[in-house]
Amino acid sequence: MKPARIFHQYIWLINTLRTFRRLTFDELRRRWQADNVAEGNPLQRSSFNRHRDAILDMFGVVIECDTKSYKYYISNPEVLDDDSLERWMLSTLTVSGVLADSVSLKDRIILESVPAGEEFLQTLIRAIRTGRQVLLGYQRFGADSYEKQVAPYALKLFHQRWYLLAFTGRHYATYSLDRMTAVSMTKETFDIPPDFSAQQYFSEYFGVLTDETPLARVVVRAYGRTPDYLRTLPLHQSQCELTATADYTDFAYDIRPTADFVSALMTHASGIEVLEPQELRDKMRENIKEMLNRY
Repeated sequence: MKPARIFHQYIWLINTLRTFRRLTFDELRRRWQADNVAEGNPLQRSSFNRHRDAILDMFGVVIECDTKSYKYYISNPEVLDDDSLERWMLSTLTVSGVLADSVSLKDRIILESVPAGEEFLQTLIRAIRTGRQVLLGYQRFGADSYEKQVAPYALKLFHQRWYLLAFTGRHYATYSLDRMTAVSMTKETFDIPPDFSAQQYFSEYFGVLTDETPLARVVVRAYGRTPDYLRTLPLHQSQCELTATADYTDFAYDIRPTADFVSALMTHASGIEVLEPQELRDKMRENIKEMLNRY
């Protein structure tokens, strides 16, 4: 069976159980037939069990059976509700499957372009997996190009750009893949600290800029339709809703308000007002004044 076809079957099983919560094998089999998942071929229990094992290995999704109702369900749905690789893979493969079935509509499905740099992903992932240092050719905007040997720790996708989090031997640094001119693995190896977590490293930040900005309790007031956008797509994992009225909603964040976070707030224009801390409120005012001066 072609890989693309079997991936499609994995994705169908996951999304069907996420939608309907609990289904017996017969219910799954009927929906499988109705959706023509395998070109009319019925779902066999042996194939279903193999798919369950593969889904666990690939996505970390556990499909269990309730012995009382004989209904199958996803016992750890939270694994698909965060910024994990598994969630991203599921989303990407789901979209790929839909688009593959919609080639005739290619002129009516508009996607966003991704800057250069994806050609280095395979080398960087191999280096991360094998614990090998890499030699980067790099050129920052408005600066001369240079070479740097680093230990690749993690990759992060942010605003259509891939970034490498690396250890330089003295400190952590983030490199954008679209500014890389070359990437090669070296013979030198590295050991990642056993307590290192990329998710934890970025947890107090928005985006990829990680500096010494102090952790703060940020409270913003959202107007108009902005509260709905923030509820459906939170700015940060720490987001919580404090107060909701007919005119506005207040949200709070425990975050380091770096330039990336300030830029995200600015994109909401008059729909957002920073209430606290005062330093951030002053920063927003300065940015707005600079914008006004340009007009």
